[in-house]
Order: sequence, then structure tokens, then C-alpha cells
Amino acid sequence: MKKKMTRRSFLKKATLGTFGVIGASYGGYYYAHDIEPFWLKAHHESIESSRIPKSFDGFKILQFTDTHIGFHYRTKDLKKLINAINNQQPDLVVFTGDLMDDPSLVAHDKYHDITDELKRINPEFGKYWIYGNHDHGGYGTNVILNVMHDAGFELLMNDTVTLEKEGEHINLSGLDDILLGNPDPDSLLTEDQENDFNVLLCHEPDYAETMKDYPFDIQLSGHSHGGQVQIPFYGYVVTPALGRKYVEGKHILGSRPMQLFTSRGVGTTRLPFRFMCRPEINIFTLRADS
Repeated sequence: MKKKMTRRSFLKKATLGTFGVIGASYGGYYYAHDIEPFWLKAHHESIESSRIPKSFDGFKILQFTDTHIGFHYRTKDLKKLINAINNQQPDLVVFTGDLMDDPSLVAHDKYHDITDELKRINPEFGKYWIYGNHDHGGYGTNVILNVMHDAGFELLMNDTVTLEKEGEHINLSGLDDILLGNPDPDSLLTEDQENDFNVLLCHEPDYAETMKDYPFDIQLSGHSHGGQVQIPFYGYVVTPALGRKYVEGKHILGSRPMQLFTSRGVGTTRLPFRFMCRPEINIFTLRADS
């Protein structure tokens, strides 16, 4: 015979259920706000191409992006990031935009904290960067330029540099930000460089729809934060303009073909949360394919 529920037992179960929901909600909030946004991982990819010179076989390119310092990301977090970057021992380091969430609010004391940390990155083949939309926003164009210059990073603003090793070379290009800058894809490569192995830095991943018609082998992007919060059966929560089609991971485009890699990035913006979308640095190892 089923035991009749008393008012006392009902209130007890209701109270325990309420506290259970509150506990689960608080636990989820704590994880998404205080744990996952700082649970950095290193994501590795191998890139094979017949255009990669033999001397660049095993060459490691490390990309980091979208730190958004000042929005839920502090300079002490930046220090841990730099340690993680240096532990990978990359040959080349590239930053693909959005260093600070609001460059106009950079305090003088934080300026030197940031540059001092970024100075600790010293790969053999240099360190390069491009503008993101937040870098140009809030009158931050010159602020970020000064920070990155003082930290020893070289700006690629519709420019290309040639990286040489043992008499062979690859090319590294960077576009100005698509949303708030003045990108000029036609200025990047000469006709003589079209058959080289060519790497493009472009903050917004969806611009690959345009760049797939240019002679680039890979495009490295950020901007989307990998959706930042991913909900099962729903999908990505934070998807900015030009970061909605290629939100994360690897994509193959065009006839060359061009490989697009969209990084989840490091920091957060708009919402101080990450869920099922850990922050990452990306390490690309080149493999000469005969």
C-alpha cells in the first residue's frame, strides 16, 4: 500500500529539490564564469603541402588571439598565457587581433604590465600581429599599435613578410581588420609569390569566402570565440558578424585549396562565460609533402 505523503514530507522534498536546483545553478555559473574561461588548452594541427620547403618541415607556428584584456581577463592571466606559449617552443608566433576589450580604458600602469609580459615571447623567426575590430574600436588604434610595438611585435597591415630558412622561404601576410579597418587583399602578394607557401592572418574567419580566391594555403583567424557558450541541441550563443559561418575549427575552401583555421581564442567578450568551449592557443606544424 502506497504511503500517503504528509505535509511535512512534502515540504522537506520540495525544500531539498529547491536547494538542489539552486546548487546546480550556482555550480554551473561558477564553472562557466570561474573555471572554463581560464582552462586553457593547446590545440595542435599538422599542415601538409607540396609547397612547404624541406627546410620548413617541422616548423611550428603558434597562434593566439582574442585575449580581450580588461573584460574578465587580467594581466595575471596574461602571464600564465605567455608561459603556456613559451612552453610550446614555437618557431613563429602570430597574434590575430583583439588584445584588449576596450583599448581606450587602458590605464598607464597596466600598459607596462602588458608590454612586459608580451616581451617575454621571443621565437627565432619573430612575432607578428594584425588588428581586430576591438583594437580599432574606442579610438584604440594607436593605443594598441604602441603596446604591440613596445612589446616587439611587428604589425602586418595589408603587408607581407618573407621568412627565410636555409635558402628557402615561405610568406606571411596580414590584413587590416575587415569590420573597422581598411583591408586590401590585392596588395598582399606579387605574381612571383603565388606558387610559394602562403599564410594569411585575418581576424574575421568568414572573410575566407573572399580570400579563397587568392593564392593562400592557410588562413588563421579568431574573432568568433568558438561561440564562447555552446549549448547542446542549440549551438553557439555568441557569434559576431563575420564569425557566424566558420565559428571554429578547420574548413577547406576554394580550388587551391585554402585551409581556414578558426581559433576559439583566449578571452571572453559580451558575456563573461565559457561553456563547452575552452579557450585555446593553436600550434600548427608544417610538413613538407613531396
